[in-house]
Formats: sequence, structure tokens, C-alpha cells
Amino acid sequence: MTTTPQEHLVDWLRDAHAMEQQAEAMLEAQAERLDHYPQLRERIRQHIDETRWQRAQLESCLERHGASPSTMKDLTGKLMAFGQGLGGMLATDEVVKGAMAGYVFENLEIASYTALMVAAEAAGDDLTLDACRKILAQEHAMAAWLLEHLPETTGAFLSRSATPGVTASH
Repeated sequence: MTTTPQEHLVDWLRDAHAMEQQAEAMLEAQAERLDHYPQLRERIRQHIDETRWQRAQLESCLERHGASPSTMKDLTGKLMAFGQGLGGMLATDEVVKGAMAGYVFENLEIASYTALMVAAEAAGDDLTLDACRKILAQEHAMAAWLLEHLPETTGAFLSRSATPGVTASH
């Protein structure tokens, strides 16, 4: 059985949509708990807005192909994000682990959109290719921001953690 580039493209667009659902849920849970790291919280909130825009772009791409997001994949992504959120709440170093996990997740998204761009090109879908390029730029920017600010976030956490009576985890 053969599969066309367009069929792979639609399947991967569904995967990306579920990934963005997961990202939004994870980011929202993290932003809600970042009481003592306002710069990180603000950048995450900005990326939540970008993530919602990205999801809408993916929905438009799917619609052009006569497809829709996968309910099962979206639900799985949301459940994974819920589990990650619960796990983060239990960590005494939640802010540092959350920043590291965010960086890793952004790189997963970068890889996904890189593959999607190749599939869109192979399928002759210039509109999806353009949307993926725009999304990819946002994911690169967020990954770079997280990496650039990881030392600052870690330092602030260590300082707060060493201060009696001060909450450091979030």
C-alpha cells in the first residue's frame, strides 16, 4: 500500500494540531503557577496566544484538504498535558524543570514543522508551507528565549530556594 505526500501531510497536520493542544494546556498550567517569575510568565502568556493562532492555522490547512483535527489525538495530547501539569505541581523545582521541559517541547515542535514543510512542498500545498514557515519562526523564537533565559531563571530559583521563608518552586 502506498501513501501519497498529501495523505502524510494531512496526518501530520493532525499530529501538529494535537501537539498545539497539548502545548496550550501545558503552558496555561505553567503560567497559572508562576507567581515569582513575572518575565517567564509573561513570555509564556505571549506564546499561549501564538499557540492559539498556530492551532487556527493548522485547522485552516486541514479544512483546505477536506479534513478536520483528530479528536483522539487532541484528547491524548490534552491528557498528556494534564499529567505533566500534575507532575510539575509536585516538583520542588517546578520552575526550572518547566523551563527545561518547555525548551525540549519547543524543539519537538521545530522538528515537526520542519517535516511538515517538506510534506507541504511535496504535496504542492504552498499555503500550508507558508503557514508552517510562520509557525516555525515562532517556535524558534520561543526556544531561543527559553534557552537564553534559563540561566537567569535557574539563578533566581536558586536564590529564592536558599532564602528561608521564600517560595522558589513557582
